[in-house]
Amino acid sequence: MREIKTVCPRDCYDTCSLIVLVNDENKIVSIRGDKENPITQGFICARAAKDPERIYINRILYPYIRKGKKPKRSFEKVSWERALDLVVSKLKEVLANYGSEYVLHLEYTGNQGLLTRYFSQRIWYAIGATRTDDSLCSRSGHEALFLHYGSSYGIQPEELPEMKLIVFWGFNALVSAPHLWSLSLKARRKEAVIVTIDPRRSETAKLSDIWLKIKPSSDVALAYGIARYLIEHNYVDLEFIEKWTYGYEEFKREVMKWTPSKVERVTGVKWSLIEKVGELYGKMRPSATMIGIGLQKNLYGAESVRAVSLIPALLGFHRGFYYSNSKGWLVDIAYLTGEKLTNKNCKVVSQVALSEHVERGEFKFIFIYNMNPALTIPNQRAFRKGLLRDDVFVVVYDTHWTETANYADVVLPAPTYLEKNDLVISYSHRYVRISKKIIEPLGESRNEIWLMRELAERLGLKEAWIFEEPWEALRKSLKNAFESGSFEDLIEGKTLKLKYRPRNEYQTLTGKIEFYSIKAEKLRLNPLPKQYPLELKDGEFILLNSSTSKYTHTQFREVYGPIPPIVVINSEDARLINVKEGDVVDLFNEYGRVRVKIVVDDFIQRGVLWSPRQLIGLNGEPQNSLIPSVTQKLGGGPIFNSTIVKIAKVLNFQN
Repeated sequence: MREIKTVCPRDCYDTCSLIVLVNDENKIVSIRGDKENPITQGFICARAAKDPERIYINRILYPYIRKGKKPKRSFEKVSWERALDLVVSKLKEVLANYGSEYVLHLEYTGNQGLLTRYFSQRIWYAIGATRTDDSLCSRSGHEALFLHYGSSYGIQPEELPEMKLIVFWGFNALVSAPHLWSLSLKARRKEAVIVTIDPRRSETAKLSDIWLKIKPSSDVALAYGIARYLIEHNYVDLEFIEKWTYGYEEFKREVMKWTPSKVERVTGVKWSLIEKVGELYGKMRPSATMIGIGLQKNLYGAESVRAVSLIPALLGFHRGFYYSNSKGWLVDIAYLTGEKLTNKNCKVVSQVALSEHVERGEFKFIFIYNMNPALTIPNQRAFRKGLLRDDVFVVVYDTHWTETANYADVVLPAPTYLEKNDLVISYSHRYVRISKKIIEPLGESRNEIWLMRELAERLGLKEAWIFEEPWEALRKSLKNAFESGSFEDLIEGKTLKLKYRPRNEYQTLTGKIEFYSIKAEKLRLNPLPKQYPLELKDGEFILLNSSTSKYTHTQFREVYGPIPPIVVINSEDARLINVKEGDVVDLFNEYGRVRVKIVVDDFIQRGVLWSPRQLIGLNGEPQNSLIPSVTQKLGGGPIFNSTIVKIAKVLNFQN
């Protein structure tokens, strides 16, 4: 038996340091947390614990080319030589007959390794292929924070144990960021108070000291209500306001329009409870306002993030919020991807509205990796219809068989993170070490860099930067990125700490926190956060979705089974529409129809439904067939959590 240290690269706040046990037959036996990392603290989630099992299940181990019609999984196993000949032949044909903008390079965050995700993009930048704007997850929230702070970085997780008040706003940390939750519990053991603000009684809300059951999309009103309380009770740090902020008076005038009765009516939260949270904000200092990525996944989600982020500024805290710290690191991603190494002006399309582009046939060649878009992209019917077009050639490069692979013309085998060396940077904490290869790649899987070079050579590309030694590229992209230690120390296996941009540095036009955003005004947006109504007609519900503890997006179904096809409804709503626990219903709107089982529970409020993210219905339809490909005005983000559906009971259902 031997132990090897590595790092989990999944799309997760925590980015855990791991220790992997390998037996004498070179098979992975177990994975446990490494206590060396003070953020991840030596424990792991239910997902990472199953990696030793998942790595051997449902794997794509060889290249395949399609033999039957899509979307059937009808493929012929072939050699890499034959598969690459076909891929390059089709790619050359599209480039010659249509041009590079008809080639779509589609990826996201299935693996956040710098080599896996970013360095391997160089071939597509060299070609000048179309790419997406990465708006599917967190972009609108980032853009919201840019308006008032100039960038989106904030509190470091290591500060949490010293906080007196921690507010999880639209953030189910117990599930999505268990290590940040654990650090928060350390603060509570020192008598800190934990508050959760969420439309449903999430796992985090259940274990918090206070839960505010807010109506979906009414967060601006609640933030203004709390701000009003702080202003009226003299909890605002006026000296800080004078020195470090701009536009406070305009902000104050807007806040004072939000009377207690108006805030109660819009949010559904009693003013007495808002006063209680306001008093905690005023007296329990320092505080951390933890803004969940899910908060901004609705039609006006960016407005919510803007408003919530300004509460800490009233109290005199420099960037006293947490959203994501990725913009705080000194890592040159544009160099890694090759974006800054080419003069080609690549076309960029909306990731949220991608289904419409694909359905219209705007691309003749689509290369997909690090993503399962046939479940994760909104407006699934349109997206899948587009992949079925006769005039599009689809290549899927992945570790496991997925729904997206069913639409491929060629499937290529990729190694998991346990089968290659890489470097992973967390978007929450500063601790970095190499993600080491644990075992040799299974089957005939080949890593992203090998594939990039093979394609480049066969295409006859001459750009030398495509063939740059990957770890030398990493060295350049991480120049001056570490607080202590060198790149050589990293190579030797040491854990290093990233430098972090100053918290009291604001990249706004005034160089200050802008309560009244000048950038927003120039962009003809609201200079102040604005509350928009989200109204329902009779028979309509707002459908919320979020992650559960066993799955990372669509990963881990191999070991935990399908994501449960359920919908949770309030008991009073269930009574009114005559459904009960276990009944089968269709959730439907103009975009699609998804069949699920009813769960009755009052952890959800009236007029609201909740389902686990990215489930597949009992009728085989994905949850995202209900989600429109509408984009937010600010940042172009998705509107998952403001999707409106109706419910139809299914009689005599037989599974």
